[in-house]
Amino acid sequence: MIVPSLSLPQDELRRITGALCYEERLLFLLLTLRQPGVEVVYLSSTPVDTATVDYYLSFLDDPHEARSRLQMISLDDPGDAPLTESLLCRPHLLARVRAALGRTSAAWMVPFVVSEHEERLSEVLNLPIYGPATALAPLGSKSGGRMIGEAAGVPMARGFSDLRSLTEVEHAARALSPASRLMVKLNNSYSGLGNAVVTRGDDSLITSPTSFSAPDETWTTFAEKIAERGAVLEEFIEERPLYSPSALAMITPGGSYAVLATHEQILGGPNNDVYKGCVFPARAEYRAEVSECANRIAGVLASRGVVGLFGVDFFAVKTDAGYRALLCEINLRIGGTTHPFGAALLTTGAAYDPVTGTLARDGRVKHYVATDNCAAERLVGRTPAEIVKMVDANGLGFDRASRTGNVLHLLGALPEYGKLGFTSIGDSAEEAAELHRRTLRTLCQPT
Repeated sequence: MIVPSLSLPQDELRRITGALCYEERLLFLLLTLRQPGVEVVYLSSTPVDTATVDYYLSFLDDPHEARSRLQMISLDDPGDAPLTESLLCRPHLLARVRAALGRTSAAWMVPFVVSEHEERLSEVLNLPIYGPATALAPLGSKSGGRMIGEAAGVPMARGFSDLRSLTEVEHAARALSPASRLMVKLNNSYSGLGNAVVTRGDDSLITSPTSFSAPDETWTTFAEKIAERGAVLEEFIEERPLYSPSALAMITPGGSYAVLATHEQILGGPNNDVYKGCVFPARAEYRAEVSECANRIAGVLASRGVVGLFGVDFFAVKTDAGYRALLCEINLRIGGTTHPFGAALLTTGAAYDPVTGTLARDGRVKHYVATDNCAAERLVGRTPAEIVKMVDANGLGFDRASRTGNVLHLLGALPEYGKLGFTSIGDSAEEAAELHRRTLRTLCQPT
């Protein structure tokens, strides 16, 4: 049972265009229906367009048969509350979910993120969760990430954690002298929207030039969030060139752990710290270093009882001896690199080689470039079916013979917001990048 509920800080979620449609990020898991014994129940706040479901099933050998093992259940409620919270208030829908699950003892829940609502749903349905318990959620906060990084022996920027007031942040800033720029990060935030970069002045932080990653943020609102969630303060990494790789990892209920992939993050926003997309794999110069650091972090998290998929973000800094990976943060949830990796893995049938850090099928290495943020005025009002047809007509769709091409997502954001995402898969980095550029031009160029 897939529960893509966005059980996250709602104030930040509202800043993301078409945020509700991010429930569709996990639709790549419909491709698991390729296995004959798999049945999928997919929950959503609003109905997923039939054309979108058909699009994902079209990657399978027998879409009609696979459709018989899929149940899409919608609350038909685009309200302000997260999906899981709303579901728990609807006994008739809970009964429908129970019926969909049947009497099998082999079912489990795959959530986007685990909150108290997902744990309550797990209890109500007597269904195990593939994700970290909320009691372990602090390990995925910015402060928890620094603690885990220290335990794993992974380098980090100089800084302080567990700051609970603006006064504590001010004291920490003075202790970090002589750093000229500082980064303040809320403990629980995502996509970089809980960050502030401060250029130090002679007086307090709040009178120093500050760039907030979230629009309309001020020190007044930010201080309230620091008191509510806590924060860390770190020295701003000034070295150039500076890269932002990440690692995707998993821990099984039995405690086994592995790094699944490394990516190059594509970042934007006023501080160049807001996630926009990714490139697979991470650069060869530091791919092994990032993977090794992430593996050590996964080992510490596994020893603490964490289960599920999670991401680890790094900075890669060039030194005389090569590149050094510095831990940025740990995200104990499904993140922006999960669905591109899952889509590439399940459409190509490739396998990840942890030695080389690459995906390969029949000796052919696969590369991809992915975005969550393809948006254009000309796309507003278009339907998922129209865009799928446009992509295919321009030779940009997925070719099952070569196992290259585009896999689309976030199609539900098209009609209202003119926004979608896609993963461009090629047999080389150059082929994937060129396909990505052509697709952007085709979708976004004025008619």
